[in-house]
Amino acid sequence: MEIYKPAEDSFLLAKLVEKEIKKNKIIKVLDMGSGSGIQAETAIKSGINPKDIFLVDINPDAIKSLKKKFPKSKILLSDLFSKIPKTQKFDLIIFNPPYLPNDKFDKEFDTSGGKSGSSIINLFLKNAEKYLSEKGRILLLTSSFTKRIDWQDYEKELLGNDRVFFEELSVWELS
Repeated sequence: MEIYKPAEDSFLLAKLVEKEIKKNKIIKVLDMGSGSGIQAETAIKSGINPKDIFLVDINPDAIKSLKKKFPKSKILLSDLFSKIPKTQKFDLIIFNPPYLPNDKFDKEFDTSGGKSGSSIINLFLKNAEKYLSEKGRILLLTSSFTKRIDWQDYEKELLGNDRVFFEELSVWELS
C-alpha cells in the first residue's frame, strides 16, 4: 500500500498546526490518519514532546514507516478511533481526511471520502468528541468539493484556506 505523500493540503494544515500549538497550551496530540507523519513532525518542531503524540493510520505500510520515524511516540494501526483506548484524551486532534467525492475523482482509498466526500469525516466527527480533553480542539481539513458534512454540535471556526488548482482547501478548528 502506498503512503500518502504530503501535498498542498498537508502543508496548509501543518502551517495551522504550528500556529495552534504556539497559541494554546497543548500537551497531548492525536495525529489521525498520520500518513507520512508531517503533522506529527510539525507538532514536535512546535514544542510537543514526542512521547505525548499518538499517531494513527489504517495503512500498515504507513504504520511501519511511522514506527521508524517516531520511535518515542505511540503508533497504532486503527480505523479511525476503533483501536484507541476510550480513556485517552487529547488537547489537539489533527485530521487531514480523505475528502474528495469518489464519483468525480479517483477512487483511491487515501483521497476518496465516499460519494459526497464526507463519509469518513462524518464517522470521525461522530466519535472525536469522546477523545477530547476538557479544552481540546480539532483541526480538520476539508475541500470545497466535500459535501454533506455533519458538523454535529461542534463550534467551528475557519482558521485558514488556500485555493489550489480547481478547489479550495479549508482548515477548521472545532471545539
